[in-house]
Amino acid sequence: MDGKKKMKISIATISFNQASFLDACIDSVANQEGPWEHIIVDPGSTDGSLDIIEANRAHFSHIVLEKDEGPADGLNKGFARATGEIFYYLNSDDIVLPGAFKEARKFLEHHPEVDVVSGGGYIIDENGNKKRKLWSDPVSRFGLAHGGSILIQPSTFIRHKAFQMTTGFNVHNSSNWDSELIVDLFEKEANFKQLKRFWSGYRIHQGSITGTAQLDEKINAWGRRRYEKLVGKKPNDFYFKTIGQYFRAMRIFRNPSIVLDRIRSGKVYGGMNEK
Repeated sequence: MDGKKKMKISIATISFNQASFLDACIDSVANQEGPWEHIIVDPGSTDGSLDIIEANRAHFSHIVLEKDEGPADGLNKGFARATGEIFYYLNSDDIVLPGAFKEARKFLEHHPEVDVVSGGGYIIDENGNKKRKLWSDPVSRFGLAHGGSILIQPSTFIRHKAFQMTTGFNVHNSSNWDSELIVDLFEKEANFKQLKRFWSGYRIHQGSITGTAQLDEKINAWGRRRYEKLVGKKPNDFYFKTIGQYFRAMRIFRNPSIVLDRIRSGKVYGGMNEK
């Protein structure tokens, strides 16, 4: 791609009452290699986030300050204003790591057959300390149906044209709107690729949904609906759980350091006093 125009990355960030982390999110994008455009959506924060957004107005291509129906709706509003060839979404409490845009852009420019590229990332705490590595999994119908094809959301880059093949994020999915988009992309025969590169910091803290496991019931319901959507029938409970255990074992087999990370950092999901 030497001498050719670089692909622009459109970043959509949904912000709501996470002022403590918003500056770090904005700065992590600002330090990336361009071209990029950053779109931020806030339905009415009351914790000072709006002041931070205003102070960084020059950083954003669009600022959307209006009520919405939740995070999925906010992302749809953000990407409706996007003009880049690559779409990327970053929550206001997460960060993108140095060099991520350059690496993801270069890969997609040199691999036009790939629609979605995902790297790994780190779980970070409220102070930005790295707690554990995360890897994106290979994508297959069987894997997606059983929750075994997990892509690290803030380490995933999607071609604009692939996103347009879907109807966007499902506003009725309040727990796994990002996961459902991946299923929809798979159903549209998008081509996925996973790289052993670490591109983001996924923050677990006291106010996060992930940290307190508040949405377990909705997540489990989505898992069953995902299976039915991909397989065409309702899952058998025993079979569904057994295959899920297989994929968890395969994740460790592919990345043995997971075990060491868990011993070193302890329980994260639902267990850290951070979100």
